[in-house]
Amino acid sequence: MTDRPSGAQHRNRAAKSDPTEWHGHRIVTEDDLGAVFDAEANEAARVRLARRRQLRHRIVIGLLLAVLLAAALFAVAVLRGWVVLSEPPAKPVASSECPAGPFISQPPDTITVNVYNTTPTAGLAGQVSEALAQRGFQQGTVGNSSVNREGMTAIIISGPEGEAAAFTLQQQIPETQYVQDDRAGATVDVVLGSGYAALVPAEKVSAAVAGPMSCPWMSETPSPPAG
Repeated sequence: MTDRPSGAQHRNRAAKSDPTEWHGHRIVTEDDLGAVFDAEANEAARVRLARRRQLRHRIVIGLLLAVLLAAALFAVAVLRGWVVLSEPPAKPVASSECPAGPFISQPPDTITVNVYNTTPTAGLAGQVSEALAQRGFQQGTVGNSSVNREGMTAIIISGPEGEAAAFTLQQQIPETQYVQDDRAGATVDVVLGSGYAALVPAEKVSAAVAGPMSCPWMSETPSPPAG
């Protein structure tokens, strides 16, 4: 009869060949310890990351609430007059009435004149600009315009600061219409129409005469103040 090793002897031989077992007990290796501690480290990192995210969320929400509260307090302060907002400087407003004056003619060399032609006559704006320059006026822009009224001689346009300068130009061109816009400064536009023929003869222009502006298109023209 052949002797065979018993089951216990077989297991003992297998345990001797396995370095992780000793007398039937599992030996904890370096790899086992590393796996345990790596898992704990990963869990601790995840906890720290979650706490950081929660902190960031709280900070963002706190800032938004602070901004909303500040906006609400500012609105209440404005409504109750505790805070007064500065208003932008007022822009000159175009007049819907004919300036009454009286105005006095200004020295021509203090007035810059832009001349525009609305007629089919080529070069008319340049001719009038040259003629005014010979009388001492400063030359500005020379060009064409699409603004026109049948039979009009010319439109004189200025801002509120250029009323006296516009009055001076009206003495140079007969039967002109004055229009005021909201420009700044004292420049004057002359828009020539199909009724334009020539400037008033220089000897007939009186710089000493004071008077109102001429606005024939308006329904009523104010009379100059008495005295």
